Amino acid sequence: MTEPAGRGVRLAELVAALSLGIDLGFGQPMEHVLRQCLIALRLAESLGLGERERATVYYTSLLVNVGCHSDAHEQAKWFGDDIAMRATKYDGPMHGVGYLVTGLSRLGSGRPALHRFRIGLEFLVAGHRDLDGMITHHAEMTRLFGQQLGLDQAVLDALGTSYEQWDGKGWPGRHRGPEIPIAARIAHIAEYVEVAHRVGGIERARALARERRAKEFDPTLADMVIDKPDQILAELDSTPTWQAVIQSEPGLQVSLNRAEFDEALLAIANFVDLKSPFSAGHAQATSELAREAAGQAGFDPDERETLSKASLVHDLGRLGVSNSIWDKPGPLGAGEWERVRMHPYLTERMLNQSAALAPAAAIAVQHHERLDGSGYPRGLNGAAISRSARLLAAADSYQAMLEPRPHRPALTPEDAAGQLTKEVTEGRLDGEAVQAVLVSAGHALHRRRAETSGLTAREVEVLRLVARGLSNKQIAGQLVISAKTVANHVEHIYSKIEVTSRAQACVFAIQHGLIPT
Repeated sequence: MTEPAGRGVRLAELVAALSLGIDLGFGQPMEHVLRQCLIALRLAESLGLGERERATVYYTSLLVNVGCHSDAHEQAKWFGDDIAMRATKYDGPMHGVGYLVTGLSRLGSGRPALHRFRIGLEFLVAGHRDLDGMITHHAEMTRLFGQQLGLDQAVLDALGTSYEQWDGKGWPGRHRGPEIPIAARIAHIAEYVEVAHRVGGIERARALARERRAKEFDPTLADMVIDKPDQILAELDSTPTWQAVIQSEPGLQVSLNRAEFDEALLAIANFVDLKSPFSAGHAQATSELAREAAGQAGFDPDERETLSKASLVHDLGRLGVSNSIWDKPGPLGAGEWERVRMHPYLTERMLNQSAALAPAAAIAVQHHERLDGSGYPRGLNGAAISRSARLLAAADSYQAMLEPRPHRPALTPEDAAGQLTKEVTEGRLDGEAVQAVLVSAGHALHRRRAETSGLTAREVEVLRLVARGLSNKQIAGQLVISAKTVANHVEHIYSKIEVTSRAQACVFAIQHGLIPT
């Protein structure tokens, strides 16, 4: 990654902000990942690692679990609340009968008994294939994200082996002991020790290190936690965590120029949108539309730039809401709606920590507010909603209408325009903002398509539906072909674009302009 001349935005701030959403996706309080980063840095310092090695530890610790939401759709499909399922990671070792029983006991969680029974049968017959290699897939997706951020090879190697274990029983299980990069070993123990220390104090952290020493954990690192807990865990509860992590970035701080900042935000936005096949590519498309509409509306260049960034990150808070809600085909209950209404606030909380992202946060938090006070999270009305937020609300609403949702198919551009106009008539959306969006949408629909690795037109159709999370049987029904033909298409597509999972195929489709259509 190049270092721009002059002052730039620090990559550490973007990654640290994203880590707050990863916390929520694991059912942990915000700053769990930041605290594990501090623990990891203290372990690295105790080992006497140099600046470059400590920088690798730093970014590995902040990003280690970033890929775990990429198959949240499949997790929720089988286990109900995907966040609750991921939270069980810290209850005990991820091997053995106990962990298997816990997983099976969650099949169909939150559903009626008969429905749970049917889901259990479906899982045992074929559904387990969705989860085969799940943890290995998470490591691969995390490594891919690090690659998109331009991180160096040492960080990528550590992220790709971050679920390996000292005894060789980790994932993908190709490395053991000292073969595992030291940054991966440090990040692994720091993650679990942070939870143990936060829940039960120093003694619980030491007990965990003793229990898993030379099994999951590098024995040298475990001994440091056991023998030097005051050094490794000191003042974690009283330290201003955000400032400490940002100030602790080892070596030369990685700064981003404007173009690199935009590229990093785009990578983050696309990765967050992987949480649900229904939101794939939404942030990128919304940002393009909002930026064009801001030009139509006469925004100055700085306003357009800030709005574009806000549009990319407006849905980061979705990480804190279960896919059992986002992907639910039926109406939401009152409690589920309360979770949905919180996600703009969570976005604001994540972004406000960073001075570079705070201006975008002020816009993003208002994108579900409405002029008549019927919106959320704060029920603002009229002039209390900024001009930029009004335009983002219109762009987000229009783009969402063009995309399928679990409770409805995608609307045509004409129907979406009609719905948007109705929102103006009923006093919820700003008329000038809607006009700018609709004028811009006529051009935005004709996006240039990138090369698609030799895919045929039919294979592109199949790829789009795969990325949206449809099964082979469902794709066959939509395209009026046999499920066997679909399976052959999927096999050929995966081979041509060199991927092995739906999430990876989805990333390819987004990057090549294939979704949203």
